[in-house]
Amino acid sequence: MAENQHPLPRILLADDEPDLLALMKETLERQGFSVTTALDGQEALASIRSDPPDIAVLDLIMPRCDGFTVCRELRKDPLFAHLPVIILSASGSRDSRIEGLDLGVDDFITKSVDIRELLARIRMILKRSRQGLDANPLTRLPGNRSIESRIEDALAKGQPLAVLYVDLDQFKAYNDCYGYEAGDHVLRSFADILVKISRERPGSPDFAGHIGGDDFIMLTEPDRMEAAARRIIAEFDASVPAFYNEADRKRGRIVSTDRQGNVKEFPLLSVSIGICHNGNKKLESLAQVSQLGAELKKAAKELPGSKYLVDRRRQDA
Repeated sequence: MAENQHPLPRILLADDEPDLLALMKETLERQGFSVTTALDGQEALASIRSDPPDIAVLDLIMPRCDGFTVCRELRKDPLFAHLPVIILSASGSRDSRIEGLDLGVDDFITKSVDIRELLARIRMILKRSRQGLDANPLTRLPGNRSIESRIEDALAKGQPLAVLYVDLDQFKAYNDCYGYEAGDHVLRSFADILVKISRERPGSPDFAGHIGGDDFIMLTEPDRMEAAARRIIAEFDASVPAFYNEADRKRGRIVSTDRQGNVKEFPLLSVSIGICHNGNKKLESLAQVSQLGAELKKAAKELPGSKYLVDRRRQDA
């Protein structure tokens, strides 16, 4: 596996002035950044969603979609809720800054752009982001702090809540057999499935997160939880054959080493989901949710293939 321990920081630059855009791009690339450009807000959004950068630098006034609208759309998406955003603004008015801060803008730079200031701001924000970002660096899904905050908030407000604890079966054996690069591809592909399913209902409160390793989570509502679990299973099972070579696909198994160092056969990848919810009984705390989810997921993993188990116990009388 070719290693790239220090990839270039990646910037998305969006501005409808081609000359300024070209100047900023050339300068930032000379300073060691990888730069993608867009000439309007919609192009910027499409670029961010298809190939996420480490930071976005957006002109405030652009055709089709202004910088604030781009930021607003990003903050509604769990995958980009923490993406650093710098706004370039010709006015720099107090009202604009307040509106931007309310939207989650990280910094403002007043035009005409001082490239040295832009560089300093980008480096400062990226350093701060790396130190405190609650997101998995591989999948970019929100991590444990965001997951816990979402669950605690829903419990405190008494909102309908279903928590899907999701685990990939046979992942260690796959990783050992095919290598970490292939394993990372599986994790990113699975994260994409969760994001896709969590976005299916416009304006829904669905949320996808990455606990760590091959453990993921999805938050939804009780009336949608089983449909979501079935969709996760169907999407992942359909993607699994592409992760294997032809011989292993035909055999339906791989040969790898277990945790005790014994060589044995393992089934192909599958997914286990344990679902706890407040549709039948009240959930009191994050600790209770975590315990129930872990128990249900463990029980699901003891069954063959991809499957989900729902806590169907009702409130004690």
